[in-house]
Amino acid sequence: MKLNGAQILIDCLKNEGVKHIFGYPGGAVLHIYDALDACTAIDHILVRHEQGAVHAADGYARTSGKCGVALVTSGPGLTNAVTGIATAFTDSIPMVIISGQVSSAVIGNDAFQEVDAVGITRSCVKHNFLVKSADDVAQTVKKAFYIATTGRPGPVLIDITKDATIAKIEYEGYPETISMRSYQPEIQVDEEQVAKAIAIIETAKKPIIYSGGGSVIGNASKALITLTQNTGFPITQTLMGLGAYPATDKQSLGMLGMHGTYESNMAMHDSDCIIAVGARFDDRITGNLEKFCPYAKIIHIDIDPSSVGKVVGVDVSIIGQVNDVLQVLIKGLETKKLPNIDTWWKQINDWRLVDSMAYKTKQGVIKPQTVIETLYEVTGGNAIVTSDVGQHQMWAAQYYPFDKPRRWINSGGLGTMGFGLPAAMGAKIAKPELDVACVTGDGSIQMMLQELSTMLQYDTPVKIINLNNGYLGMVRQWQEFFYDKRYSMSYMDALPDFVKLAESYGHIGIKVEKEADLKPALIEAFKQKNRTVFLDILIDPSENVFPMIPAGAGHHEMLLAGRDDMASTNDEGLNLV
Repeated sequence: MKLNGAQILIDCLKNEGVKHIFGYPGGAVLHIYDALDACTAIDHILVRHEQGAVHAADGYARTSGKCGVALVTSGPGLTNAVTGIATAFTDSIPMVIISGQVSSAVIGNDAFQEVDAVGITRSCVKHNFLVKSADDVAQTVKKAFYIATTGRPGPVLIDITKDATIAKIEYEGYPETISMRSYQPEIQVDEEQVAKAIAIIETAKKPIIYSGGGSVIGNASKALITLTQNTGFPITQTLMGLGAYPATDKQSLGMLGMHGTYESNMAMHDSDCIIAVGARFDDRITGNLEKFCPYAKIIHIDIDPSSVGKVVGVDVSIIGQVNDVLQVLIKGLETKKLPNIDTWWKQINDWRLVDSMAYKTKQGVIKPQTVIETLYEVTGGNAIVTSDVGQHQMWAAQYYPFDKPRRWINSGGLGTMGFGLPAAMGAKIAKPELDVACVTGDGSIQMMLQELSTMLQYDTPVKIINLNNGYLGMVRQWQEFFYDKRYSMSYMDALPDFVKLAESYGHIGIKVEKEADLKPALIEAFKQKNRTVFLDILIDPSENVFPMIPAGAGHHEMLLAGRDDMASTNDEGLNLV
């Protein structure tokens, strides 16, 4: 049958099992929207900004494990989407972004709303395509989904010219399979490398498992739990890896890195064997590379060969899907005698006595840590929690223990303010049966708050936890520590009335100024199953995130809150353990 390129595109998406598209129309994609209007199998969510579309598709993908899809027009539609694309790329999120392009005949002529989408996105996508003919639509869509969802996942852009959406051709149907000579993501686990890893594990006296976002994205949580519990080894997780192993389990040392727990960072520093699982040794994890894990042999398990040895030299690398590698490793260890690490656990438990997550309460002031602890209590630890970026992000990661994967949704690598609200919307659409809470701050929430309108239109009842301190909190914290308290542009002098703002969008607004009102307000918010509730919670404006590894320090050199009795002082006058 004869279909135009836009109709073919929509049929391809339907055949890929796409149920939701997040987008915003414009001139270059009107034929696509016309074809979409006739398709009852796909729901379109009309966002209020293209960045919101990509963040929402991102939150949908992280929560569901499916490939997110966003649709934007040419020119500013594409450029507005770039921040969301880069966010997904940095965190390895599977996504297909479809952007309109001017007609083929005028490409390069500075036509109305023309930008070089392929050139602009080249550095922040896994791959991109320019489609100039309706004949190429079906094959390109098949390739895009295949690339986005296999190997190390990531966003793929399809830039399609307007004339390609208009032209009619004989459509032979969506291809069932695809073969790409230049892209072969399936990797057989090298059992010789696994054997080398086992040899290191057998002789270890201070082993630790260091798990990253690859354990979540690679659906390896069950295997990770099995490996950890079979070996009895301690485990620490990155910001992106939280939830792959239950945070409340006794073997979990919590998050590591710049704002990780004392016990996790000290264990990493002193360990003699690190099993890195789907982690990339990010600078927020390693701190000063010259001081990073000086005694450890490192086993690195990852799907991406380019990540291995990129930051830190390793002793054994095992390339492959994390779940597949862990299954082989678990089987290989079954017949081996594992080391006795009782002495190691005694040392770790001594570090735990430091209680690095302790914080001081203050009469008449709401502490942000208390807010997150109360959120955990009220939701029973079962909510999906999204966050924006800054102090509130760290407090959410520290004080809401995640026991399941895909419950913690945040921008880890790029650190994108404005991510939390549209991501929460995408998460709620993916998992409508679960409570979704967006933990945000008075700075971040204003970057994408127009999506409150989208959330009303599409009935996505999210609970917004706004930790309002009147500052760009993390900026202020660094200025306090490292810039002699010169608070340059980190304050917010003209904040809106968030309660009235939420109500103007048709939602419920609640202001919380006293700690005694905190829990009742949260309980009331989560009782409202069918309404979005915006809780504007006024917190201590002077509170800082601890623990903290300052720039240039090692894992064993941490700032702790209120621990002057066991701290020394560095050149900046900061208290270091």
